[in-house]
Amino acid sequence: MKKNNLLIALTLISSGTAWAENLPKDTLKVIDIEEVVVIASPKETRKLRQQPAAVSLLSQKEMQANQVTSLKSLTSVVPNLFIPDYGSKLTSAIYIRGIGSRINTPSVGLYVDNVPYIDKSAFDFNYSDIERIDVLRGPQGTLYGRNTMGGLIKVHTKSPFTYQGTDLRLGAGTYNNYNASLTHYHRTSDQFAFSTGGFYEHAGGFFGNAAKDNKKMDRIQAGGGRFRGIYLPTANLKLDLTLSYEYSDQGGYAYGMLNRKTNTYTDPACNDESSYHRSLLNSGLNLEYQGKHFVMSSVTGFQYLKDGMFIDQDFSPADTYTLAQKQHQKTLTEEVTFKSRGTGHRWDWVAGASAFYQWLATDAPVTFKKDGIGMIQAMMDKSMAGSPVKIKLTDETMPVPGLFDTPTMGAAAFHQSTINHLLVDGLSATIGLRLDYEKIKIDYNSSAVMNYTMMGIAGARTAEFIGKANTDYLQLLPKFALKYDFDQRNNVYASVSRGYRSGGYNIQMFSDLISGQLMQKPGSAMPTPEEVAATIAYKPEYSWNYEAGSHLTLCQGKLWADLAAFYMDTRDQQVAQFAKSGLGRTTVNAGKSRSYGVEASLRANLTDALSINANYGYTNATFTDYVIRQQDAQGNLTEKANYNGNYVPFVPKHTFSVGAQYLFLIAPRHWLDRVQVNANYNAAGRIYWTEANNVSQAFYGTLNGRLSFEKGNGAIAFWVRNALDKNYQAFYFESMGNGFQQKGRPVQLGVDIRCRF
Repeated sequence: MKKNNLLIALTLISSGTAWAENLPKDTLKVIDIEEVVVIASPKETRKLRQQPAAVSLLSQKEMQANQVTSLKSLTSVVPNLFIPDYGSKLTSAIYIRGIGSRINTPSVGLYVDNVPYIDKSAFDFNYSDIERIDVLRGPQGTLYGRNTMGGLIKVHTKSPFTYQGTDLRLGAGTYNNYNASLTHYHRTSDQFAFSTGGFYEHAGGFFGNAAKDNKKMDRIQAGGGRFRGIYLPTANLKLDLTLSYEYSDQGGYAYGMLNRKTNTYTDPACNDESSYHRSLLNSGLNLEYQGKHFVMSSVTGFQYLKDGMFIDQDFSPADTYTLAQKQHQKTLTEEVTFKSRGTGHRWDWVAGASAFYQWLATDAPVTFKKDGIGMIQAMMDKSMAGSPVKIKLTDETMPVPGLFDTPTMGAAAFHQSTINHLLVDGLSATIGLRLDYEKIKIDYNSSAVMNYTMMGIAGARTAEFIGKANTDYLQLLPKFALKYDFDQRNNVYASVSRGYRSGGYNIQMFSDLISGQLMQKPGSAMPTPEEVAATIAYKPEYSWNYEAGSHLTLCQGKLWADLAAFYMDTRDQQVAQFAKSGLGRTTVNAGKSRSYGVEASLRANLTDALSINANYGYTNATFTDYVIRQQDAQGNLTEKANYNGNYVPFVPKHTFSVGAQYLFLIAPRHWLDRVQVNANYNAAGRIYWTEANNVSQAFYGTLNGRLSFEKGNGAIAFWVRNALDKNYQAFYFESMGNGFQQKGRPVQLGVDIRCRF
């Protein structure tokens, strides 16, 4: 029994509100989250702030203070982290240190309770039961592999072993925003504890559709639940099962036209309503065995995602064309890890292997409508100018169906060793290496039929692409680091590491291939399967990261400081572009870029009642080899655009946040225990939206506040977001010669009620 109690204590000391309630009621203090909340981590042999890496740790209390309610609200709270809030839950583009991705594979990884989320379509989910978030900046490829070249976000839910009772939360805000969650945590014995709960959220939307009587475009309804069960059958064995499901139904894509010449903005106006719905199921089984000298962990994950997106692809009142995309995805992952047990050893080590298989079927038909047919007619008339033969298109609509199976599989083996007390006490060296293998396939079937009359005779032209392609590659991901510990809480480090982002196939390119083939003269040869594969493929992206930093705990624990400087060299950088025809986005390898910058985080309690925090990140990310060439009539390649020296799009040059919280103590036996005031200012910019750097968002910031009244296990909080009603661009892109933007959300007020019973 004592052994089991010890394992329980080491498994999770505290969580969420329980941690907050255990703090002294008469003070606000800078708390070592990693000491108060012990998180099971299969791969790390030391606390994150004791490692040679740039990290940010957010407790549940800090998430509440900074109003972090989703992945996208982490922007600027973490230095050099930018997640633009636009589109829908499908769009979760994350940028760290000049590295990011709008479409296809992510460049920043996400783990939830040690289970990897492979596809960023699943990144935006409900945070009602989240205990802590860890953000690691810079490549994490040696331990975590593919798609972590920019960094890694680790999300942890509450443990039912130490948090007891029922947690009820209710919230309401302007613009018809409502949310509710109810979760019960129960420990049945020293061997078993579980939690179960559900949530619902509704948002009325912020932006109206001028073509649909100003009906809100970005409304959303979502609901789901989560279960977690932890079983300790013996003193050295733990089984941790997590299961979550979420369904969401929303609008989105509130893109209004921006005229760059006159700098005038037109409210969103689409004749077809855009929408996105998603069913998301995640499950994971963490198994941990503690041997005498090692810890063995096995993490098995399964994810099921089924979604549907419908977009008025011209984003205008014109009846041009639409895109309907449905994804059906199943992902199975397995990671087995062994690591040394305990601390204070001369040699700390971790080794393991992982594998995954992802099934992904995509149905993505494009439909050209009346104005779209007219656009194609105009293109044909231009191409046949001067010819006595005239072609008249006769279809009112032209569907371009597309069915794509893109399975991906991979396996990896890795090892990392840390030699402590190297030459002198406090000096350590870390050396790691990972071998990743990945295989990607595509099975495509896309076609279109264009009916016409020529010289009074009816005819039809068909373009059809049916075939298969595959590619595979090996990656070596080394890491080397030196660290010097002044003591257990203060250190300096320097590191070199390599990361990569997977390559793949652009299914969006088939609309471009189809339209191009339909424009060819009758009898023109179809592209060969090899030419199609070369057109739709994009290569992996690589980066080397050189970094120096320090983690400091000063002034008798009252001040925390985390500092880092980095230089990152990126090759074959993947950049999202619209296809030549304007019919959809595609990923291309842009050559090379480099980024360098600094990061600083400070947390301090100035008095027993007043604490402050500040975060600043600077990134200078520019292309060093990005030239677009085109083929002239003689078949020669000529330079079309040269972006060398331009800033990488979607990367803020500066990110900044500053916040303060003040605690008002209430006299004993009063109807209140305490009142807490939080204020924070989050800012980012300048952000360039295009490779040409001709459109950008200047440095901007939003002011947010929260006033909380607490009594026992209950609290009511009033909050405001974007209190100064700052007008800014949340997102911008160009399509078919037009510019479109989504605005940032306006000022919003609300109230939250929380209680535990």
